[in-house]
Amino acid sequence: MREVDAGTFDAAIATGTVVVDFWAPWCKPCRAVDSVLDQLEADGEERVSFVKLNIDEHPEIAARYEVLSIPTVTLFADGEALSSVVGARPRSHFERWLAEVLPAGELERGAVERQADA
Repeated sequence: MREVDAGTFDAAIATGTVVVDFWAPWCKPCRAVDSVLDQLEADGEERVSFVKLNIDEHPEIAARYEVLSIPTVTLFADGEALSSVVGARPRSHFERWLAEVLPAGELERGAVERQADA
């Protein structure tokens, strides 16, 4: 999972569908979530990109998205925060969460499709 910082965060979430892991090095539950997200990425979860942001180094970004507790995992679509999971959860929880927030038919090559106004 690629680490982002204040200089790369906005570009990382600007287009497509991105899961952001808000974490800190001292947070033991964050390590568990990091492992789960690494597994999802390695197993070919192609619907989304995965990145992580150290909130100790970039508290202004955490504050912008009202991250009050870690680990917090937030799904962004084209720069907009859509849904978050707070706390350590098993892989099955993250799989269900992604299935719920990214229903079949709404995705193509990792980006949420935007339909033209009818």
